[in-house]
Amino acid sequence: MSNRIIEQASGIAEPIVEEMGLELVDVEYKQEGKHWFLKVYIDGENGVDIEDCGSVSEKLGEALDHENIIQGAYYLDVSSPGAERPLKTKKDLHRAVGKHVYVTTYEAVDGGKAFEGTLSDFDEERLSIETTEKQKTVTYDVPYEKVAKARLAIQF
Repeated sequence: MSNRIIEQASGIAEPIVEEMGLELVDVEYKQEGKHWFLKVYIDGENGVDIEDCGSVSEKLGEALDHENIIQGAYYLDVSSPGAERPLKTKKDLHRAVGKHVYVTTYEAVDGGKAFEGTLSDFDEERLSIETTEKQKTVTYDVPYEKVAKARLAIQF
């Protein structure tokens, strides 16, 4: 049921967000405690601010009420994906080239299932992640189909 709601909510949110010159990053529908939340993550070229989130929330709330895709009470939460934004699409990965990322895989690649470093290249088939190990730069080529999750990572 929640996958259907996520799919329908994404379809309603996408044109609203794009009309405002922003990007729909992710949609989640989940229970926290006894309350249900529809969480919508948006971003823009220069990030988003509270006014962007408020405008999307208002327009999306009206559209969701009109479409009535969620039965029962829920909270609508529109926000930025944050500094550790998930990289869910190939488009996201292309934009992340040159940035610090954290990637996990479904199965081991070169003996590991988690890689953190600079995404130096993405060619639709593989991610090249450069990391420093013992003062030496090492590049891991991770097949795209083995990627479980990818996100931007804050570098300390």
